[in-house]
Amino acid sequence: MNGQVAGTSMDVDGEVYHQNQVSIQRSSSPVQRASSVPHRLPHFTVGYVYSQDMMLHSSATGEHPEQPERISRIRTAIRDANLLQKMKQIPIRPVKRDEALLVHSQEHWHKVLAIQSMTPSEIFESEAYYESLSLYVTSGTTRAARLSCGGVIEACLAVARGELKKTFAIVRPPGHHAEPEEHMGFCFFNNVAVAAKVTQFLTPVRKILILDWDVHHGNGTQRAFNDDPSVLYISLHRYERGQFYPCGPFGSLESCGEGAGLGYSVNIPWPKKGMTDADYIHAFQQIVMPIGMEFAPDLVIISAGFDAAVGDDLGECFVSPAGYAHMTHMLSGLAGGNLVVALEGGYNLDSISNSSLAVARVLLGEAPPELPPMVASEAGTETVWQVAMEQSKYWKSVNPKACEPREEVDEISFSIPEILKGHRQHFLYTQYQMLQVPLMTKMFEERFGSQVMCTSDFLQNPTIIVFVHEFGNLRIELDGKPTCDVQMENSYLIDFSKELISWVTKEKYALLDVNVFPRPFTSPLPRGHKHVESWSRDVLTYLWDNYIQLSGAKNIIFIGHGPGCHALMELMESRPVGMIRYVNTVIQVVGNMNIPSIPKDADELRAWYSKNSLVIVHPEHPAFAPEARILKRHGRVLQIEESKPIKLIMKGLPLIQDHIRQSLVGKPR
Repeated sequence: MNGQVAGTSMDVDGEVYHQNQVSIQRSSSPVQRASSVPHRLPHFTVGYVYSQDMMLHSSATGEHPEQPERISRIRTAIRDANLLQKMKQIPIRPVKRDEALLVHSQEHWHKVLAIQSMTPSEIFESEAYYESLSLYVTSGTTRAARLSCGGVIEACLAVARGELKKTFAIVRPPGHHAEPEEHMGFCFFNNVAVAAKVTQFLTPVRKILILDWDVHHGNGTQRAFNDDPSVLYISLHRYERGQFYPCGPFGSLESCGEGAGLGYSVNIPWPKKGMTDADYIHAFQQIVMPIGMEFAPDLVIISAGFDAAVGDDLGECFVSPAGYAHMTHMLSGLAGGNLVVALEGGYNLDSISNSSLAVARVLLGEAPPELPPMVASEAGTETVWQVAMEQSKYWKSVNPKACEPREEVDEISFSIPEILKGHRQHFLYTQYQMLQVPLMTKMFEERFGSQVMCTSDFLQNPTIIVFVHEFGNLRIELDGKPTCDVQMENSYLIDFSKELISWVTKEKYALLDVNVFPRPFTSPLPRGHKHVESWSRDVLTYLWDNYIQLSGAKNIIFIGHGPGCHALMELMESRPVGMIRYVNTVIQVVGNMNIPSIPKDADELRAWYSKNSLVIVHPEHPAFAPEARILKRHGRVLQIEESKPIKLIMKGLPLIQDHIRQSLVGKPR
């Protein structure tokens, strides 16, 4: 962790820091919930942070959306509503170096400090560089950035120490895009991340929930705590297949943390613009609040960007002031009411002022305004369900069954994915006499019963085609659209099944058809159970150990489709020797998904995979972006001019057939 400073140096405020002596000392108090800190609350229970000096950061043209008036308009709105007098103003001060180094590198610290010494000509000459990072700089940038970060620190400390119950940090520039090594996206220091670290060091607070409702993913904040189980990061943001800023897969629903922090990053990635109060409230009820209550934080920090608000041209969504008020009210029920709101984005001055005022009213104890009857959109409902499917691996309180999209006919609810899977299984049995493969454990039978089918010659045929897919998982077919033509999807998957089985029969191969899309988790297992990490991987490994390896086949070909590709890759990682010895080739029809890759340290498996794989993607896949790189461990990657996953595998079938034939040349048949 950063924080140790080499040599002796002078901070710009005149504070001296020595090598081996860090000014931040960890609290020696025993760990306890912040709500139990035994301080007597003063007359004020709510405070705010504000300084006009943060307006010194201003673009030369005055036309940049991250403008100084963002904070002054918020303060004026709260003052004119006669609420400011009910809030204690918390003294603001610049972030100290040792505090910033808890998140950022020393190089990053010096990079931001150097801005204050730039001449007008240097600022002008560096304009293109900073624009490439979505930034602008002026002589006042450094002070504004340090005050913004220091202000959020003081707002958090005031609550964590029991001096106030709730605080509102009206600060700029924002912070949640700033990464440990880089400033970007209007952000210089990661205000909330630094404040969370400092709070953990200086107070009894240990568990912190950061809820980020800014319309952009807080890449910097998630990066700061990606492997840290003491901080739960939840973000609701526009994602759009990784094409919406800050772009890339880091904000996807599968991005759940790593190492000890696995499961402590929760992304709710909206597939399109136009999301409403109904979508956000639905996500809160099904994902945010259940996980928040199970995590039981000592402190809640809201990264409060208001660019999803009605009227914001950058966010293009429709969250109302009342919607923000309700979300704030729900979060106030966590951590004993200990809550900090820290301003992030939001660029329509009217929208940001009205939304902030609604949040301030809730902080001061007012009930949120009544919302009209509303229903979440299809895109919102589908997204929340898919997030629930992912997060139920880590949180017992998340119930995908409760938020599964359903259609009602004559008062009977049917699960569309289950109908599609059932139709396809019936088709395989009636048309091709394919048999159900028994799964000998109760858990596998509950999740995958009747989803593994094989041809009758499976155990005798020298050549086996193993097709791993998630047919019935409509999310992979939505392709960023709010609706899905179920009849068309069913037609495509049946058509492909006909083509594949007809060809397999003609070539006299055996087929093992594995649908690794599990039934909803009605009773999630405790965290740490060996099957929680990946049901798909576990059932595929079970089939490999108990059927495929024991079949006596001389040639084994794997075909993965969509999310099934990742399950297949996990099987290869867990059984590398068997893969290299028995498998002829692996074909992955990735479509829109991330391209799975062999781990860097698996040298032998990586070398084998690069020679014996075929990976099919659509032409606009992010892997072919200018800044992206396709590595040897990604396998042999080819583009096909078709973006829809199920159509992609149909269009690529001739190529797949030729590749399989080539892999069998000279092999026993």
